[in-house]
This record gives sequence, structure tokens and C-alpha cells, in this order.
Amino acid sequence: MPVPAYAERWVSDSYVGPLMTVFALLYALLSLLHGCAVVLLFLYAINCYIMLFLHRSAWTKMGRYDEAIWKSWQAEASRLPRITVQLPIYNERYVVQRLLDAVTHMSYPKELLEIQVLDDSTDETTTITSQLVRQYRQEGFDITLLHRQQRQGYKAGALRAGCAVAKGVFIAVFDADFVPAPDFFVRTLPFFQDPTIGLVQVRWEHINGDYSVLTRAQTFGINGHFWVEQAARCWSNLFLNFNGSGGIWRRQAIDDAGGWQADTLTEDLDMSYRAQLQGWRLKFLPQVVCPAEVPVQMSAVKSQQYRWAKGSIQTAKKLMPRILKAELPLFLKYQAFCHLTNYMVYPLSLLVILLSPLLLRFDVGFSVQPPLVVALCLSLATFGPSSLYLYAHRHLYRDWKRRLWAFPFLLIFGVGIALNNTKAILEALFNVRSGFVRTPKFCIERASDTWVGKHYHVPFPWLSLGEVGLALYCAYWIFLSVQQQGTYLVNPFLLLFTLGFIFVACLSFWESWCQYALEQRRH
Repeated sequence: MPVPAYAERWVSDSYVGPLMTVFALLYALLSLLHGCAVVLLFLYAINCYIMLFLHRSAWTKMGRYDEAIWKSWQAEASRLPRITVQLPIYNERYVVQRLLDAVTHMSYPKELLEIQVLDDSTDETTTITSQLVRQYRQEGFDITLLHRQQRQGYKAGALRAGCAVAKGVFIAVFDADFVPAPDFFVRTLPFFQDPTIGLVQVRWEHINGDYSVLTRAQTFGINGHFWVEQAARCWSNLFLNFNGSGGIWRRQAIDDAGGWQADTLTEDLDMSYRAQLQGWRLKFLPQVVCPAEVPVQMSAVKSQQYRWAKGSIQTAKKLMPRILKAELPLFLKYQAFCHLTNYMVYPLSLLVILLSPLLLRFDVGFSVQPPLVVALCLSLATFGPSSLYLYAHRHLYRDWKRRLWAFPFLLIFGVGIALNNTKAILEALFNVRSGFVRTPKFCIERASDTWVGKHYHVPFPWLSLGEVGLALYCAYWIFLSVQQQGTYLVNPFLLLFTLGFIFVACLSFWESWCQYALEQRRH
């Protein structure tokens, strides 16, 4: 076995044999780790095609079923249930009025509607909200402000405190950035005629989806999740999740599941699975939409993705043992695992992209997967979710072709966020505690609106230094491959990650600079 050139300068002949044995064993171990990551990425990608198949096979039938439910529902005022609307907010000075205006304009009798503003704010949001609550109370609404001095349990704690005094048989939840339509209850309540339905979730729509490249990229991902994944899971009787907003719960289902719990950062996902393990079914309505504001800052998107990634793995650790022990079909258990651990694609992708050029460069004959297999699996891992997103986009927009120019930015953003989400997943796996970081909203609705100059501090993106380092790493291996005519099969993926890390890091630094420059001008 030849000695690497870099080792000849300092390794004597007597140490060559043992050193190369250690090097070969290390190489074999890394190659095995790399192979396992490739296989798992392949399985997650295949599941995207399974979701597409399930959606296509059931779409027409389930659409007719939902229409029949709406047509058959004859609601009389004397039979309508009391509903509690919970509005958990935390420092939402820019959007709280829009939220309350929308909720108070919903088509439902005032005497049967209770509105709880669950306010954990530490800024002037509480003053604004207090004035609005007094105004709507004078107009005859049963609306109360529940302001907690300590944010114990974060959103889950606020929802739990509201449930303790709620009057409603059904409980609807809307986050601060949502604008529910007036007919929300008319469209969702009919499905509770089925006594096994514990939740009805509607599809999120986007108030500012066309605001920027970043918001356009996010809409692709959100649409794919709702239009394909949520619908396919619902229609196939698989476990699905409450998305934290834009849904209405049967109060009994919340109680049976053990109430809201704050031991994960995704209390909505946790509650959904606990309710379904108790026998409740969740209903998803892709035809009904609830518009929401898409985050316009990279820092806000990162905090949101971080929370979702860490919380989903926390929920998997908490509930997968119960799911595996439950008397459930094997396919349902498999799909639950894929659903709860889907964010693992980020550390797996990062691992593959870091190890691939190293293993190809220092091949000593122990590779367990040839470059062609790696490239094929990475392609499936890329095109699986991409197919799902494009399928949803094609069905949701008549002008879908005109919108396709933004799709490459979804791919770039999707890989560029890998370090951020990997950090979140590692913290979940090793039980590192962190707080619930809110996603700031700025009432961005038009192209002329801006977040620059508004409150809510943008922290310096220290993690982006690592993203810059990863971009340089990937670019270096591309350069080396071209210079020395190495294998080119992984170069397209290295290039994609290079662009992704640069995009995410540059946008993060630019936001921080905008805030810094504004503060300097003010001083």
C-alpha cells in the first residue's frame, strides 16, 4: 500500500505499516458511516414519491367526500356549539390588530364565541392589545386578555392556561401572523359530526408569498407540505399533525391526550400524536385556506426552522417508543417514523457532502459505495422533495409556469439551512435545552413594506461563519476535482451546497449589517 505524499516527509519506514493500518481502518469506518447516510437519504427520498402516489390515488374521491359533508350539514343557531378562539401572542405589536380584526369578523354568533388573547408580551404589545380588547368588549364580544408575567412553558404554557378557563366545546388556535377567513367555522365544523374527529386543520396560504426571493422559496416548501403530505396522510389514515395554527380542536381530544405539554419545542406535533395514540382522528382540508405572513428575514426563517427541527426530534424521542409498542399497522408505524424524523435529512446530507470528496480523494480500497451509487442516491434525495413541491405548485397556481423561476432558490435555501438545522437536531439528540425563540412578524403585505427600522433585534449570525467555512470547503473540493481531473459525479451537489451556504450566510450578514447601519445613523 503506497504511503500518501503528505506522510512521506515525516513518517519513518518503521511506522508506515501500523499508520497505514490505522488510516485504512479509519477510512473503512468513515466509508461505512457515509454509506449508511446515503441509504437513509435514499429512503427519505423514496417516501416523497410514496406521498405523491397516495395523494394522486385519493384526491378525486376525497374531494367528493368533503363536498358531500358540506352539502349535508344543516346548522341551526340553537344547535351551534360554543367555540373558544385562542390567540397566543408574544411581542406582536405590528400584527395583533390585524389578527383581532380578522377574528372579530368571523361569521359566528357573538354569544357562542369566546376569544382569549393569551399574551406573554414584554413590550407595548400588551398596551395595544388591552385597548383593542376593551373596544371589542364594548361591541359585545366575549373577549378576554390573559397576560402572564412569566413565560413558563412558552406557547404550550399559554394554551394550557387558556384551556383551564375556556368555555368552548371546540377550541380554535390562530398565531399572530394569521388572518382567518370569515367562513372558517362554517367550513370546519361540519366534519365534527364524526365523533372520532379530534381536530380539523386547514391549509396555510401566504399573505406575502411574492414579497422576495426568500418568501417565494418558502412558499414552495410550505405548499408541498400542506397540499401533498398533509392531504396524503389524512386520506390514507396515517398520523398527521396539527400545524400550530389554522386548526380547531375538540376540547375532549385535548383533555384525553393529556393537555398541552412544554417538554418539546413543537407542542402542536406532540399534541397531535398523543391524541391519535388515544384513538382520535385528525382531518385535513386542503380546499380551505387560512392566510399567514411568511417570515421575511433569514434570521427569522432560521429560528423557525431551528424550532421545527429540534422539536420534531424531541417529539420522536418522546413518542416513538409508544408508537412502536402500540397495536398499529406496520406501515403506519413506518410512516410515523419518517414523519417525525424527516428533519434528519439535514445532518445526513451534511455528512454525505463532507465525507464524499474525502473518501474519493483518499480511496484505499475500502469504499462500500461507488461514486455512481452515491450520485444516484443524492439525486433521488434532491428530486424526491423537488417533485413533491413542483406537483403541489402545479395544482395550486394557474400561472405556475411563470412562478418557476423561484424554484432553484428553494433548492439553494433548502441545502443552505443544513448547518442551522443540524445544530438543532444535535441539541435534541443530546438533550441540550434551549428556549422557544419566536419568529418576528412585521405586517409585511406589499412590496413597499420593510422590516428595516422596526423593532425586534436581529442577532449577529455567528453560525453563518460556519456556513462560510462549509461553502469554502465545498468550493475547494470542486476546484481540486477540476484541477486534477478527479471524479465529477458529486461536483453538482458540492456546487449546490456551495451556493446554498453562500446564499444563507450572505443574507444573514446583510440583515445584520442593515440593522447595524441604521443604529449608527440614529446615534
